[in-house]
Amino acid sequence: MALRNTPDSFGLVTRLLHWTTALLVIVMLSLGLRIADMEPGLANLWLYGLHKTLGLTVLGLILVRIGWHIASPVPRPIGGPGWDHLAARAGHIAFYLLLIGIPLSGWAGSSATGIDVMFADRWVVPPIAAVSEAGEAFWFRLHDIQTKLLIGLIIVHGLAALKRETAGDGTLTRMIRGRTKD
Repeated sequence: MALRNTPDSFGLVTRLLHWTTALLVIVMLSLGLRIADMEPGLANLWLYGLHKTLGLTVLGLILVRIGWHIASPVPRPIGGPGWDHLAARAGHIAFYLLLIGIPLSGWAGSSATGIDVMFADRWVVPPIAAVSEAGEAFWFRLHDIQTKLLIGLIIVHGLAALKRETAGDGTLTRMIRGRTKD
């Protein structure tokens, strides 16, 4: 089992980064949707801290993924060039932009509240925005818009992967097993 990608297969590192990120993003979205409807209080403050910790973890994973893909480029797409490959490429770029932008906008919004942003309820993360009610409103609104775009992109990505797999091209199998055939 190869750790690195080859021109025709995904290595173990890429697959672990992909599925770990996917799982964390689903947890983050679930948690974020839950706390969006909550009134912050002492009983649920830990959920906000967990959300921030997981968000910063996702940001770190995405930066690691970018570095890994520079060191070990992803395999070429299955099939010939066409609109679906261009759409997939655009979708992947959008994923990276959103998975960087969402944590950064959440971090900026939290910084703008004037309350320390904590990682793992232990380390203070430096603020990246000035304390400001207008800044807080702006950054959290941007965070919300980006999150909604991410939800839509996840749905489209999942449906496209299922469509390609049911058509028999092996794209999803390759992301799960690393290759399309035994």
